[in-house]
Amino acid sequence: MSQSDDLGAVDRFREELDPVVFLFGAGLTVGIIALYFISPGLVQEGISVGNSVMNQYLNWALLVIVFLVVVFLLYLIVGPWGSLKLGDESPEYSFLSFFAMLYSAGFAAGVVFWGPTEALYYYDNPSPLFDVSARSAEAMTIAVQQTLFHWALPQLAVFTIMGIAIGYFAYNYDDVPLRVSSALAPILGRDNLDGVAAKVVDVVAVFATIGGVATSLGFIGSQFITGLDYQWGINLGDTGIILVVTAMTLLFTVSMVLGVNRGIRRLSNFNMIMFVALMLVTFVVGPSVFLMLLGTQAVGGMITDFVSMSLFTGAGNPSATEWMNSWTVFYWAWALSWSPFAGLFIARISKGRTVREVAFTGIVATSAATIPWFTVVGGSAVWAQHNGVAEILGPVGEHGASVAGFALFDAFPFGSVLMIAFMLLVTTFFITSADSSTLAVSMMTTGGKARPSTINRVFWGVVLGMTAAILMTLGGVSALQSAAIITGAPFAFVCLFAMLGLIREFSSDYGRVLLQDETTLVGSTDPDETAASPKQPATDDD
Repeated sequence: MSQSDDLGAVDRFREELDPVVFLFGAGLTVGIIALYFISPGLVQEGISVGNSVMNQYLNWALLVIVFLVVVFLLYLIVGPWGSLKLGDESPEYSFLSFFAMLYSAGFAAGVVFWGPTEALYYYDNPSPLFDVSARSAEAMTIAVQQTLFHWALPQLAVFTIMGIAIGYFAYNYDDVPLRVSSALAPILGRDNLDGVAAKVVDVVAVFATIGGVATSLGFIGSQFITGLDYQWGINLGDTGIILVVTAMTLLFTVSMVLGVNRGIRRLSNFNMIMFVALMLVTFVVGPSVFLMLLGTQAVGGMITDFVSMSLFTGAGNPSATEWMNSWTVFYWAWALSWSPFAGLFIARISKGRTVREVAFTGIVATSAATIPWFTVVGGSAVWAQHNGVAEILGPVGEHGASVAGFALFDAFPFGSVLMIAFMLLVTTFFITSADSSTLAVSMMTTGGKARPSTINRVFWGVVLGMTAAILMTLGGVSALQSAAIITGAPFAFVCLFAMLGLIREFSSDYGRVLLQDETTLVGSTDPDETAASPKQPATDDD
C-alpha cells in the first residue's frame, strides 16, 4: 500500500467518525483499561459494587422486561403487524444465510460453551422453584428444562427486538440513521436523534457491547486455558490468557476486515454445518433413546412452567434470590449487554424482510437449533454423571466450567476428535460473534455507516481484546459475570422503550397500510362496474 493510500485511509477514518460517540465511548472503555494498569484493586472493587447494586435493585426489572419482550415478539409472529416490512427492497441474503449469521452473531459461542456444563450445575443444585433433590433422577429432567429456558427464547428476544426497532425506523424513514439510538426514534423524536439523549444511548451501547463481547471472549479464552491444564497439564498463567485472547483477537479482526459477505457470511455457514455434525455424532455415540425421552419431557416442562420460571424472584428466600441472580439475572443481563451490537447487526442483515420473518427467525428458528443441542450435549453430561459413566462435576469444581466438554467427550468413542471439534466450533462461533460486534461498534461510532473504515474496525477489535484479557486476569469467570450484569442492566430499559415505540408506530403504520390498500382497491375498480354503481346517473329504465 502506498503512502497516499495510507493517508487516504486515515482521512476516511477521521471524516467518518461521530466525534462525541467515538471519543466518549473510546474514552470510557480505554479509561477503565488504563485504570486497571494503575490500580487493579480499584477496578475490581468497582465491578463488585456495581454488580451488587444491579442485583439488589434491578433484578426484578430485568425479569419483567425480558418476559414482556418475548410475549410481544410472539404476538408479532402471529399478529397482523408482522406483515410490515423493514424497507421496500428485496432481502440481501438467502434465508439460510440470514439465519446462520443471526444465530452465529448472536449467542452461539455461549451455546457451545455452556452446552456440556450448565445442566450439570442444575443437576447438582436445582432451581429452588422446583421441589427436587440434588443429583436425583428427577433433577436430570429439571436441569435440562432450566437450561432450555435460559437459552431457547428470552436471550435471543432482546437481540431481536433491538434489530427490528433499529431496522424498521432506519429503513422506512429517510432521516433515521442505522444506529442503536434509532430504536428509540418514536420516543426521542426523529428530529432529536443527534441530541444529547441519543448520544448517551449510543455511548452506553459502545460500552455495553465491549463489556458483553469481552465477557464471551474471556469465557472462550478460559476454555482453552483450563482445557490445556486439565487435559495435558499445561498451566500458562496470566501470560497464557493474554496470548490466547490476542490470538483470537487477530482471528476475528481478519474475518471482520474481510467484510460481511466474504468473512462473516461464509464463516457462519461453516459454523452451522459443524454445529449440526457435532450434535449428531454426540447423539449417535451417546444415550440416544434416553435423550429422546429426556428432551420431550424437558421441552414440555419448559412450555408449562415458562411464566413461573420467567418471573421467579425467590422473594422471601435469600438463597433462592441468590440462585436466581447467579443464573437467570446474569443471563438476561449478559444478553442485554449484547443487545446493542446484536440488534444493530440483525438490522444490518434484515433489510427487505418482514417483521414476522425477523421475529420468527430471532426466537423460533434459533430455538429450534438450540433446544436439540442442549438436550443432546447437556443431557449426555447429566446422564454420564448420574450413571457413573464419567466424573464431570469433580473436574468442574476443581478447574471450572470450561473443562466439562473435555471430561464428557473423553468418555465417548473418538473422544479426542470430538474434543478438537468442540474447541474449533466454540472458537469459530466466537470469531463470528466478535467480528460482527466489532463491526457494529464501528457503525455506532461513525453515525451509522454500514461499511466503516478498516482502521476504525481494527481499533475496536484491539480494545475488545484488551478488555477481555483484563477481565480474565482480574478474577476469571466471576469478574466476567459481574461485568456483563453492569453493562447489560441499563439496556433492559432501552429494550423496553424500543418495544413501546414499536407498538406505537406499528399501530399507526398498519392502519395507514390498510387505508392505502383500500384506496388502491377502490382506485382499480373495473370501469364498467363503476358506471353501474348507485352513484351514477339514472337510466331510462328508472
